[in-house]
Amino acid sequence: MQPALALLAPLLGMGQPADQLVRAEQPLPVVAETAAGEAASAPPEGAADAGLPGGPIDADSALIDGRRRPGWNRRLPDRADQDNPGAVNAPPPEAFYDKYDGEGPLGNLALDVGVPDRWRIVSSLCPQKDKATGRKDRSLYTLFPRLEHVCHSALDPFHHSLLKGDRPLARGKRPGFLKGDDWFLIAGAVSDTIVEPRSFPIPVGNQTTSDPGQIDVFGRSNSLVLAQTFIASVSLLKGMTAFKPPTVEYRIAIAGNINHVQVPERRVLFVEPSKGTRRTDGFVGVQEAFIDYHLGRFDTKRYDFVSVRAGIQPMQSDFRGFLFNDNQLGIRLFGNRDNNRFQFNLAAFWRLEKDTNSGLNDITQSPRDDFVLMANLYRQDFPVVGLTSQISATWNINRERGQVAVDKNGFPVRPALLGDLRSRSYDVIYLGYAADGHIGRLNLTAQVYGALGNDSNNFLTSAPSRIRAFMAAAELSYDIDWTRIRLSGLWASGDDDPYDRVEGGFDAIFENPQFAGADTSYWVRQTIPFAGGGRAVSVNGRNGILNSLRSSKEQGQSNFTNPGTMLLGLGTDFDLTPTLRVSTNVNHLWFENTKVLQVLRNEGSIPREIGWDASVSAIWRPNASQNLVFRLSGAMLEPGAGFDDLFAQQGNARRFYSVLANATLAF
Repeated sequence: MQPALALLAPLLGMGQPADQLVRAEQPLPVVAETAAGEAASAPPEGAADAGLPGGPIDADSALIDGRRRPGWNRRLPDRADQDNPGAVNAPPPEAFYDKYDGEGPLGNLALDVGVPDRWRIVSSLCPQKDKATGRKDRSLYTLFPRLEHVCHSALDPFHHSLLKGDRPLARGKRPGFLKGDDWFLIAGAVSDTIVEPRSFPIPVGNQTTSDPGQIDVFGRSNSLVLAQTFIASVSLLKGMTAFKPPTVEYRIAIAGNINHVQVPERRVLFVEPSKGTRRTDGFVGVQEAFIDYHLGRFDTKRYDFVSVRAGIQPMQSDFRGFLFNDNQLGIRLFGNRDNNRFQFNLAAFWRLEKDTNSGLNDITQSPRDDFVLMANLYRQDFPVVGLTSQISATWNINRERGQVAVDKNGFPVRPALLGDLRSRSYDVIYLGYAADGHIGRLNLTAQVYGALGNDSNNFLTSAPSRIRAFMAAAELSYDIDWTRIRLSGLWASGDDDPYDRVEGGFDAIFENPQFAGADTSYWVRQTIPFAGGGRAVSVNGRNGILNSLRSSKEQGQSNFTNPGTMLLGLGTDFDLTPTLRVSTNVNHLWFENTKVLQVLRNEGSIPREIGWDASVSAIWRPNASQNLVFRLSGAMLEPGAGFDDLFAQQGNARRFYSVLANATLAF
């Protein structure tokens, strides 16, 4: 070593000979500790030069923890043997799969044995039934009690099942047209039961009545609705699904409905008085049938995508369903960008006919000459963090002028039996802005729409008219522990001059608003017939909030010559337990302008107040999920001066009620 150091000394700029530098460093005494914790004697002389472990401080001892010289290892600790009686046994052999690739030093014995994939690894731990006794060994649950919450019965909605998309389809057990891996099957079944006693103003039949002693315009008001709907759906989709949207999806959903209605007066359920006051009807409709395909690979780490969906599909134009909330035939291009901060929709729909009594899609009839073109853009955290903004443009193109449509009960629905009874077409563009989210602890939902367009025929002037109508709604809520307090307000313009060339009453395309109590509210849930001013026409629509004077929300046309709507409401939600919620709601309603009602009723003045609508509802989810949902609600309308003026009854109660009992079972 010394000759080598002597040669390096001039290069390193050292002033001393190399041998003097080496001799200047004297070995320091080192006390090493053995694995047994006893002090070891100093290493033998020459250990440092030999580079043996345990010598004086050298390069190895001076290195940072976790680093070592290549080829040198410290002494390993003694081997620890683990004895753990009662540990979980290995999964059964059938939970594994063997794979031989034909290579390796073991030849034919080379086996690649792996654990089950992520979809089956948990269920492989569940005890299996003993073939002899037919029972499961539950001793495993004694050691691991939480495992029992994973090992459900096949009838349990939370049981891992091939039919619910918990595991991919095996290669040999799927149709040949499904190419590639990661195909999942999702089958669903829903039962929806409704029992609905109610009362509303029912006009006495023109030709005959069920009570010959009736002399008033309105008869008895009590009625009953029973409805049972079954929905079966199947989806085939390709993709990992847990981390990114599916690459392609095929879906179909069929709904079957049976309904029974009892009313006290004739010509309410059927146009022919001879058919009586009871009706039982059934129908099967196609609610979903579409193909969803992603146009290319995901272009960001957060799986932003662009997808196209064609067929009968659900679509909601805004956060609360004020304008369009329906399942219709169409094509839709949608996706997101900027880590889902931007979302967009471009859609075109060709509206299907609806069954009269169930409201389901009727694909046996030709689609209507009614089209909806829609474009909207969402931006999260705009203009403030926590709030999502949406801008939208929706074009409703109706070309049903010259057509006459009659529903299955015999009542004309297009054109509505108002005014000159002439058919009409219209073009309306809805421009809207919506916000949904929270600002600090204050929750906010808001919607503004402007309806601009042209109507080919005003049913009062028999002349073309311009459409200029507007709507605004907002709901503020504040959470205090398990209580939410809600304040709701809505304004929809009414037509202030039915005889000018401008229609100023706001109407939607197909509304289903989740607002101000939704369908637990009396005014939203029940339909009020407009007797004395039109035939087979209602002031408002079922599951709708606007006073639009339409023949039917499902089969009729939008009407922009209407009295408009104003609402102010206060509500509360009480989450009494994780499975029980109780809600209350009180709304005060007005007509925005009664000029149209005065003309149709040939009255000099009609007050604007509709009345007070009070409701209470309870929702119980026994499993804290959507698989079992039971709902019971009751609502009452205390009529105001305007409602009394339109629907006064002699010798009958002034108040009207609505009770809704609903049970939903989903699997």
